[in-house]
Amino acid sequence: MLNYNLSQLDKITKKIISKLKSNDYILLYGELGSGKTTFARSLINELQKKNKVKQTSVLSPTFNLLYEYDIKSWKIMHFDLYRLQNHKEIEELDVLAKSKNKISIIEWPEKIFKMPEDRIEINFIYSSKKNFRKVNFKGYGRWNNFKINAI
Repeated sequence: MLNYNLSQLDKITKKIISKLKSNDYILLYGELGSGKTTFARSLINELQKKNKVKQTSVLSPTFNLLYEYDIKSWKIMHFDLYRLQNHKEIEELDVLAKSKNKISIIEWPEKIFKMPEDRIEINFIYSSKKNFRKVNFKGYGRWNNFKINAI
């Protein structure tokens, strides 16, 4: 578990970006308001900056379910599964489809029936009463040994 504040989020996303490859999945867990969309925004904007592409507004896809970002040779798929009710809706969205140079960021992934192999799961914990933010990382497949011990 890593303590952090919002000003350190870019450092976390840069470490994750350094390992990103095609068909990776970034699964974001946490309560409403815990930092999932803020993290996705940081990651997408850092990729845009790194690839010298104009930074765009990154909104929560809660109502749209999906926003796509073309960043040079990358296609970033930012899903929010919060409003989905069953596995059939997730299958219709084609959340787990593989394609060349695609990265998927998925908020509320606990609704997915079968998890993708190459994924990093990030759990955000936030308490406004105790004024702390914590984040935990767990990798699978090629992300298995991924660690962030300090920022």
